[in-house]
This record gives sequence, C-alpha cells and structure tokens, in this order.
Amino acid sequence: MYKVKSDFLNIIQERGLLNQASDLEGLDKKLSSKEPVIGYLGCDPTADSLHIGNLVSLTMLHWFQKTGNKPIALIGGATGRIGDPSGRSSERPMMTEEVFNKNLAGIKKSMEKFFSFGTGATDAIIVNNYDWFKDIKYIDFLTEYGRYFSVNEMLKRESVKLRLDREQPLSFLEFNYSIFQAYDFVQIHKQYGAVLQFGGADQWGNIVSGVDLGRRLGFELFALTAPLLTDANGVKFGKSMGNAVWLNEDKLPSYDYYQFWRNVDDRDVGKLLRIFTELPMAEIEKLEQLQGAEINEAKKILAFEATKICRGETEAISSQKTATETFENKGIGSDLPTFELTENMNIIDALVLTNLCKSKSDARRMIQSNAISVNDTKITDDKFIIASQLANNGKILLSSGKKNKAVLVVR
Repeated sequence: MYKVKSDFLNIIQERGLLNQASDLEGLDKKLSSKEPVIGYLGCDPTADSLHIGNLVSLTMLHWFQKTGNKPIALIGGATGRIGDPSGRSSERPMMTEEVFNKNLAGIKKSMEKFFSFGTGATDAIIVNNYDWFKDIKYIDFLTEYGRYFSVNEMLKRESVKLRLDREQPLSFLEFNYSIFQAYDFVQIHKQYGAVLQFGGADQWGNIVSGVDLGRRLGFELFALTAPLLTDANGVKFGKSMGNAVWLNEDKLPSYDYYQFWRNVDDRDVGKLLRIFTELPMAEIEKLEQLQGAEINEAKKILAFEATKICRGETEAISSQKTATETFENKGIGSDLPTFELTENMNIIDALVLTNLCKSKSDARRMIQSNAISVNDTKITDDKFIIASQLANNGKILLSSGKKNKAVLVVR
C-alpha cells in the first residue's frame, strides 16, 4: 500500500477522512510541492442551509486549507436547477426563483463558517457555476464537449443504474448532471487553476467524469472523496433524529447543535473526535480509552469542539454552560429553546409548540410512555393544563425524555 508523504493526506488518512482517490501517488506528489494546490468542493442549493451530511467533505476542505492549500467553495447555481440523481428515487421538484436565491444565500452562509476568506494564495473563495453556464449555447456545448461522453459509460453510473434497475423515472435533465459537473471541473481549472475536486463517496462517479474530461482535454486533474459516515447502528450519520441537523444558526439553535453531539452513541465518540474536531491525535487516543460513565467527559469535549468549529467559541461556551446548568445543576439554562405560554395551555399543544413532539399523536404517545415532564414532574394525563402558577421565576421547564428540553415563559 502506498504510504502518503504530504501533510494533508497524512492528516485525513489518520483521521478516517480518506475514502477514494483517482491517483493517490500523483496527488501526493503534487501536495508535497512548495506551491499551494487549489481544490474545490461543490454544493447545490437544494435547501437554505447545509446540514451535517455535508460536514465530512467540508472538514476535508477545512484541513486542506490548514495545510497550506487554497480551497474553493462552489455553489451550484446552474447544477442546482438540474438536480443530482445520486441517492434519489425521483426527480427533485423545481424551485421558484425566490426560493432558489434564498437557498444560494443560505449555502454561502454555511460554507463561510469553515474557511478563511481573502485574496491571498491560500485564502478561500466562493464561486457560482451559473456564471459560466448562463451564456452557453446548447449546440456549441454539445459539439465541443458531447463527443467526450459515452452514453454506455453514463448508464453504468450507480445513480443512473439504480433508477433504471428499479424502473423509476429518470429525466433527460437529470441524466445530464454528470456532464455539467464534469464541465464545472474543467472551467474551475481553466479560470482558477483547480486540479482537485472533493466530494462525498456518492459523488465518485460524477467527479471522475470531470477527471476523465480533463484528461481528454490535456489536463491532469484529481478526485478525492470522503467516506459515507454511519453510526454504530449502521444508520447514515445525522439521520437518526428524523430531522436534518442544520449548520446554520437560523435553522438550528447552537444549543441544539451542541446537544446533537453530546448525545451521540458512546461507540461513535472516538471516530467522531477524529473526524469532527481539531484536537491532537494523542489527546483523542487518550479520550478513546475512557469507559463507562467517564465516556460522558469525552462526549462533552466532542460537543464543545464540534460546536466551536461550526458556530464559534462564544456559542460553544454558551451551549456548554446551558447544558451544565440544565442537566447537572438542575436549573434552566439560558440557551434552551424558549416559547411563550398562553394561559391554561394544554400539555399536548405545548409539546407541539416547543417542537418536543412532531404532532399531537406523537405527544400522546410520549405521555403514555411516561416520557413527558413539567418542572421535572412526570405527566400521565394528556388533558393536563399548564397554568402560569407552575412558573418558577416566570419559567416552566418542559422535558421530553431525559435530553430534550424547552422553556415556556410567562409574560
């Protein structure tokens, strides 16, 4: 097995971030030179924030910059209008221009958290592929680039093959996606000098299409993917909560983001410390040895460090303080999600209002399971009324299970 020499590849290999590379030895030699290597990661604006599923690739690009290279964050203003068929059983619904622009702004906000931007040789920049697609003429595009793509090979792509094998519809629009992404790679090489594209494991086929197109045009390009991350139960990481774990504060409060990491499975702590923190490996290896109740200390460190990278140190400290006040000191932390109490509110309505339960039926099920508390008193009656007299210093603590909490404020 080839032993990597460059700082960047050493770090991501050691931390479990390296999945596939198109030419590992060639890439390693380029990364070992004195000149910064330019690489990019693309994200389509399918929502107004990135989520934890994007975090592994973002972390790779983050380390790429920290080891002296230049990252480019590409927002798919053009490809987002097509929709990547990877991992999907149907075509994405078309967005209005208003929603699309809102998503573009949200994705940019997500990406800005992880890199240092500027005009220097290793400073990150954000680009939009709509800038080079908007004026393309279809016939010119086909005659210049279409001849380099084999339909036979495109049909073998996993994203395409799965849809066809299941006899699920695949539009010609989606079928074009890998061509568009390959053209992205060529353009971002021509305009910015990028020679490396990052992505998740499910993007391998699309990325190597760009590597192949570059080779046909006389460019040496490289592909690098991060692994598909699953938890100890084999579930795709971040999906077990039933809701996306968003990276932007306006989609998910920092305290909830902190609690996601604080509540991960004990078996996953070591792996997540390696991937999602910047702690030295020697320190991580010590934390990995903790057993029993002591593993909670490692989980607190994971939650703090992961929150610090995404939300900043101030938010990490505040979230940690709220968690300590709420769970260890039995108080009501200041960062808990807060909602206004209307007089004589029913417990069912309160659980739905505070997002502790997804629906009224879910709330009734949780009450029947003896999982709901008001001010640490178990509630067994789904007709229970939350009156203002229950407030302590104007606040009522509502709990669903041991870890999910919200505050009702009496005005």
